[in-house]
Amino acid sequence: MSEMNPSRDDFAAMLEQTEASGDFAAEGNVVEGLVTAIEKDMAVIDVGLKVEGRVPIREFGVKNGEPTLKVGDTVEVYVERIENALGDAVISRDKARREEAWIRLEKKFEAGEKVEGQIFNQVKGGFTVDLDGAVAFLPRSQVDIRPIRDVGPLMHTPQPFEILKMDKRRGNIVVSRRTVLEESRAEQRSEIVQNLEEGQTVEGVVKNITDYGAFVDLGGIDGLLHVTDMAWRRVNHPSEIVQIGQTVNVQIIRINQETHRISLGMKQLEADPWDGIGGKYPLGKKVSGTVTNITDYGAFVELEPGIEGLIHVSEMSWTKKNVHPGKILSTTQDVDVVILEVDPVKRRISLGLKQTLENPWDAFAQNFPVGATVTGEVKNKTEFGLFIGLEGDVDGMVHLSDLSWDRPGEQVIDEYEKGDEVSAQVLDVDVDKERISLGIKQLGRDAVGEAAASGELRKGAVVTCEVTAVTDGGLEVKLVDHDVDSFIRRADLSRDRGEQRPERFSVGQKVDGRITQFDKKNRRISVSIKALEIAEEKEAVAQYGSSDSGASLGDILGAALKERGSDDE
Repeated sequence: MSEMNPSRDDFAAMLEQTEASGDFAAEGNVVEGLVTAIEKDMAVIDVGLKVEGRVPIREFGVKNGEPTLKVGDTVEVYVERIENALGDAVISRDKARREEAWIRLEKKFEAGEKVEGQIFNQVKGGFTVDLDGAVAFLPRSQVDIRPIRDVGPLMHTPQPFEILKMDKRRGNIVVSRRTVLEESRAEQRSEIVQNLEEGQTVEGVVKNITDYGAFVDLGGIDGLLHVTDMAWRRVNHPSEIVQIGQTVNVQIIRINQETHRISLGMKQLEADPWDGIGGKYPLGKKVSGTVTNITDYGAFVELEPGIEGLIHVSEMSWTKKNVHPGKILSTTQDVDVVILEVDPVKRRISLGLKQTLENPWDAFAQNFPVGATVTGEVKNKTEFGLFIGLEGDVDGMVHLSDLSWDRPGEQVIDEYEKGDEVSAQVLDVDVDKERISLGIKQLGRDAVGEAAASGELRKGAVVTCEVTAVTDGGLEVKLVDHDVDSFIRRADLSRDRGEQRPERFSVGQKVDGRITQFDKKNRRISVSIKALEIAEEKEAVAQYGSSDSGASLGDILGAALKERGSDDE
């Protein structure tokens, strides 16, 4: 029966267990408690549990050096544990404040509202911020719009922040001051931009200088004064024109309403030096200027402030074609130039430096007319001829075809080397194309041309030749009376096939032959002994008989030879 009906002790145990289970439900939560006593620096607080808890009075703050807490006050505390080893509840006011702060901050985070806090410490990568009980992390990149070196003035000062991220499980909060500033700045910029117009002249202060320009504060919004809009003249660096902190008058060139970017100009407030430029610098006029910049393709010359022209590398020297402009001119050098072209639309002026000097091709043409003889050094050998250095630092070219009358130029050119001193005749001077044509063979005797002109060398003419070389293919010979080389082919050595043997002949031997071909263009003469024999035979037949007379060919030739012998005597 006692097992079926619990005793009074059993009911007490069950009640205690129930109460305990309710107590444990309070752990990890914020609850209200009553201050029952203040013992030295501790406040005794009844939170409705079996036991009381103690909290340091400093967690509740002080005023005028005295604690603000008194017996009978109702306060919110955070229950960490129901009972510790001493039998007291473990409670905390600070953790209660943090818990309240988390709940409040989460609501503002979800609503996208700003929160107020104070930067109170510096940590690795940023700073810690007190958000009225909750501690947040402020990355260094989120402190300001621009990097700042000294954060001291911002410490312990209430200011707005935006929550970027919250993670309650890890207890992490990340905030940004920069986004708040950017939003405020955007609003200010928008308002200021609405009051500005393109073409308007405004006053500003130079805030920053870069290699490409200067940023000017127009009273809450910055505009870019690009280096090309600072002055009409060339500006190598913005610091030549403006300094940080300087007050300047600028014109608003362009406003981008979407990005709020403003382009400014200073030179637009001055007269444009390009107005009427054509009349001031007519073509062909010789002017003076200063070299301001040198590039691979030429040199820029300032003719007056704001007006620059380009001397292209091709207009720098009559003779130096493949040198860098820096080898001819240097920056800050004063030079005389000639106006070659003016384009007011593209704002370009083409200048010439070589035009201020005498054209060496003109000078050469005057000093060495066609037919004159010149002497120079072989500067270069190419597949089509020789280049000869001449007076006035100009070059002339001897084409392969003008190296020799008698031999192919491809053979003759191998006899010349760089540095050789040679003489040549001026064949042509083209000043516009800067070309001089020379000939070496023209200084020697043209035996073939002379003989051809006199009519002595023609197709069918009989000539006496001296053998100069015997080859398998025939005989190399020289025409005795004309000093002209020729060649008798093996097949042309005799009418009789058995006698067409080059070895029958010897060097120095004289033979007669007949010219069978005269190529005046290629200056080639072909001689044939065989052709002469056939011609003589026909002549003998015509003179001394025919096949109808009954005389044999031997008789006819014999009579012809006898007639020739008597004529020789």
